[in-house]
Amino acid sequence: MDCENNNCSPLIARISFHKVLEKLEEIAESDVDYRSEYAKALLKHTEPYPELRDGITDLSLLEKHGALIKNLLADLFPTALQKNEIKAAAIPFFNFTFNRTERFDAILENAGEDFGMAIRNFEEHEFYVFCCCLILNAYYGQHFDFSRPLFYDIPDKDGVMKHYRILYNADFLEILPTDKAVKITSEDITLLMNNFDDLELWREKFPPNSWEVKGFGIISLFDATSEIAISNLKSNLLLINKKEPKKENIKHQFEDVFRSIYHIPDIQIGYTEINTEDNRFKIAPFKAIKSHILVNCDEKICDDVFCHETLEKMLREKKNFIISDVEAYLANNELDDAFAKHLLNQNIKSCILAPIIKNDRLLGFFEVVSSRPRVLNSINALKLDYILPFLTDTIDRNYSELQNEVDAIIQNEYTAIHHSVYWKFREEALKHISAPDNEELAYKEIVFKEVYPLYGQIDIKGSSTARNESIEKDLMRQIEKLLSVFRFIYKKEKLPLIQQHIYELENMEGELKNALKADTESIVQSYISNEIHPVLQHFDFANDEIHEKITAYFETLDSKVKMVYESRKDFDETLSMINKQMAAVLDSKQTEAQAFFPHYYERFKTDGVEHNLYIGASISPKLSYSPLYLSNLRLWQMQAMCEMENEYYKIRPSLPYDLDVTSLILVFSSPISIRFRMDEKRFDVDGTYNARYEVVKKRIDKAFIKGTTQRITEKGKLTIVYSQRQEEAEYRRYIQYLQHNNMLDTVIENFDVEDLQGVTGLKALRVGILYNDSEKPNDTLSYDDLLKEFSGK
Repeated sequence: MDCENNNCSPLIARISFHKVLEKLEEIAESDVDYRSEYAKALLKHTEPYPELRDGITDLSLLEKHGALIKNLLADLFPTALQKNEIKAAAIPFFNFTFNRTERFDAILENAGEDFGMAIRNFEEHEFYVFCCCLILNAYYGQHFDFSRPLFYDIPDKDGVMKHYRILYNADFLEILPTDKAVKITSEDITLLMNNFDDLELWREKFPPNSWEVKGFGIISLFDATSEIAISNLKSNLLLINKKEPKKENIKHQFEDVFRSIYHIPDIQIGYTEINTEDNRFKIAPFKAIKSHILVNCDEKICDDVFCHETLEKMLREKKNFIISDVEAYLANNELDDAFAKHLLNQNIKSCILAPIIKNDRLLGFFEVVSSRPRVLNSINALKLDYILPFLTDTIDRNYSELQNEVDAIIQNEYTAIHHSVYWKFREEALKHISAPDNEELAYKEIVFKEVYPLYGQIDIKGSSTARNESIEKDLMRQIEKLLSVFRFIYKKEKLPLIQQHIYELENMEGELKNALKADTESIVQSYISNEIHPVLQHFDFANDEIHEKITAYFETLDSKVKMVYESRKDFDETLSMINKQMAAVLDSKQTEAQAFFPHYYERFKTDGVEHNLYIGASISPKLSYSPLYLSNLRLWQMQAMCEMENEYYKIRPSLPYDLDVTSLILVFSSPISIRFRMDEKRFDVDGTYNARYEVVKKRIDKAFIKGTTQRITEKGKLTIVYSQRQEEAEYRRYIQYLQHNNMLDTVIENFDVEDLQGVTGLKALRVGILYNDSEKPNDTLSYDDLLKEFSGK
């Protein structure tokens, strides 16, 4: 610490060699002739200079007596070690030294005239407290452990920062109080021990310049550059993928670390991602690191960068690829001359490409390059062995964070995306992540062209009627309960208001028996909640009998909606169980269907389960598409519909509502385009022509057989709607196959579908579904057991 004012330390430094002189006096009186004579001669030379014993405060005297001091300290600073040891005399924590070894002087000379030594991260507060702890330990016999690693950061002649660990020896020091010193008590020591941050307290107990440190210490430095550089590397690695204002500085800090490790002032680093599946090098989305393999492009086929033999060797062996002299490599490797020229164009004369491997997966190549030949080679490449584990873990972690960021964009901007089209959304998300910070890109709509649609649904027939019945049952039951309570209250309290509510409830009961209108449920619930319940709450305190009646009524209500909700709850849970089970069967079957050829799949649960499938070359452009996959998916769809019907057949006896289901498939042989609607966060058909398909989809399940009032769908049967003769022929073949497998009945109906608005000429096939009795459970699950089973799915 440089004390430019008189208040920065409690210590006054007095450089003294009294302990060395005392030791020389002992030697002078010894029997060893040559040692004795040497000591006497030194003592004689120091006699004219009493300040060497009493102490020096004027630092200029150290230079004046430099030669004599060097002789006094010769035993502590051996001549043979002058060029090896980094050593000097000093006062601990004070940033001045004298009697330095030749190596120490050379280090400071290389640092330049403007360089000023300062202990790293050693502020005035800490310096003051450390000096106080020296006093407490040396004079008061305390044992404050204030030691921590201290370092000097000193650049070499090339500007590469070197890091030196500091060790102090205080054997030749003593600490003495001056007349300004404050006596320290045990209570003071306890108080100081618990108040490191209270600098004013430390100044109070140890006023500035109140103690004297007499003598000298020995400071020894050892080169810890590699260890510190690796530690700094770990810190900088954490910043690679951080979006911070000073992110442009990260690369320079990163390179400074490698320059310290390799002692090469012009070293540069880079990283290039590799996709072994696509056989492409890519710019990594870590903006703090550039690529030297790729320049002025975002990606390139691997074979366009390296010759085939070199690339195959790199990918197979997964070892460092080292070029110590690029110009010599160019002259001796004609097949790889393109890459060598590519490096020379960047003024790269030597390089190391280190593979980054995690869990046996090659992520990319870390690049260490220099503009000087031969400075990077197979010998110093071994230094990367200590660094690569940290680099690998960090790069892998950043890829994981990148994946999370991509997923977040997809979820926020697009919605949950089926894995078959995920790649397309990922490409778009990566464009935004990799874009310059000052460039704002609009989120692009995702379009897949020339895909073939497949639509199917299992609809719960009569669900609206069953829902109305459940509503009517609950409302009737609640009105009956309320009439019972109000009639009881009226017997006790002959109030006209009670009689009026009885009259209104009876009218509502009569209306419910006649017909349930669309708004009946909301009207009754609003009336009960806003008018009836407040009256009951008022009479709840009338007498014990009324209180018991009202309490018993409220206990029968659902805790959430405060209404009788038994039948509606049963219906809702039945509907939910049917949908869950049908969806589970479809999702399970989809796993095997995706293995045939990746295709887009989505399903919806309403009063039943609908699903959309889209298959085509644009969904999976890396695979070779064939119409065979469309035929295969159509047959799979029919099988899946039959299995879903069979699954419902199994659980139907256990459901409180006896509902029927109908199955329908819509065939559409013309390819269409689908576009992801950013506003609706879903896929929809794209274009006016393609909209015809959506119109048919929305209206077909309610359509009638032409010339009749009979719906085209019927319970226990699969209806297939089509428009072209070749579609009929194709599906008859599928029907025959499923008949052979005992999944469909032998009778096939064929009829025209009534004309829909804007759509004419539709036809349909309808065939009965065979139920597998062997799979029907002998012991039907109870309704409660069924609820438990579905709640876990």
